[in-house]
Amino acid sequence: MNLRRVLLFVPIVLALLLGLFLWKGLSMDPRELPSALVGKPFPAFALAALNDPERTLTEVDLPGRPVLVNIWATWCPSCKVEHPQLVSIARDDNIPIIGLNYKDDAEAAKQWLRRYDNPYLFTIFDSEGTLGFNLGVYGAPETFIVDAKGIVRYRHAGPIDTTTWKTMRNIVRDLERQG
Repeated sequence: MNLRRVLLFVPIVLALLLGLFLWKGLSMDPRELPSALVGKPFPAFALAALNDPERTLTEVDLPGRPVLVNIWATWCPSCKVEHPQLVSIARDDNIPIIGLNYKDDAEAAKQWLRRYDNPYLFTIFDSEGTLGFNLGVYGAPETFIVDAKGIVRYRHAGPIDTTTWKTMRNIVRDLERQG
């Protein structure tokens, strides 16, 4: 008889646990996806430059100062929404941006940059998504802040808008002051 009473409470306990997990999941910001790379070196890579396929770019080509690494693609509608903000950042804030063209068509990407302006210091062409995979990219757009020593300091999933840029700019400026 005691076992029957205990078994009556099992569905209630399971329902409460499920409710707790759902509540926790719904309270999280989906743009704040954790990154195992924060605090670690930018992954090693050897990929072609979008505008010069004969040139191989590597992590050594990072500029030695705080930089944004922006993952984008022509097939990504959010990337088109974000693009004017990137152009503004490159023009007005004097912060270098490196593009990572992710799982895309090279000719379409070159045409995109000619049409919408090119905010990138250079663009890495990642047709197979290998560097994106090593960065833990969930999709495009995503943007990483990398410090002068090549350490990933921040990751933002989704398009950058004026609000998110204020937060990111403060991180970049702090990194610039630290040297």
